[in-house]
Amino acid sequence: MPFLSSLPDAAGVLDVMKAFPEASAPLVDYHEVVLRGPSALTVGERELIAAYVSGLNACHYCRGVHGAVAEAFGVEEGVLTALLADVESAPVRDELKPLFAYVRKLTLTPSRMAAADADAVFAAGWEEKALFDAVSVCALFNFMNRLVEGLGVKAPDDAYFAVAARRLTSGRDYSGYRQLIAHDHQA
Repeated sequence: MPFLSSLPDAAGVLDVMKAFPEASAPLVDYHEVVLRGPSALTVGERELIAAYVSGLNACHYCRGVHGAVAEAFGVEEGVLTALLADVESAPVRDELKPLFAYVRKLTLTPSRMAAADADAVFAAGWEEKALFDAVSVCALFNFMNRLVEGLGVKAPDDAYFAVAARRLTSGRDYSGYRQLIAHDHQA
């Protein structure tokens, strides 16, 4: 049950966005840019970062939703669990491992970030834009995890994740985010 009495008992993020459209419209636009815009990281990889950050934050709702979305975009089942257990042995491309190490440190100990952390990402062959994209997804989901947990939003059950993933992977361009809420302003 959410903490806001104006929300339905089984409120999800979509219900929160509809209840507060003035703040949600630009947030949805930001999701669209960060998770679906041009990037060296695939949509599945960015969704996996979102789920990974959410897992680090123990946000079951966001971990479940974005883990399911990542799988819908080609990430194999079990990869998220493996990453959360140990980035180095996880079954992801080697060049992704420094990015996951980076977002792990940024999530858990942000004041300890150092140039050497970024250098490891660049040494793996990533350009600055890819690091910016990974940091943006990380920051967005640290924010979203606090929003979800702060408002008491919970998935009714684990079957909800597949429903939410379909919502975020359907539509003519598979963007998902902008179609979640109707808003009048332009991106």
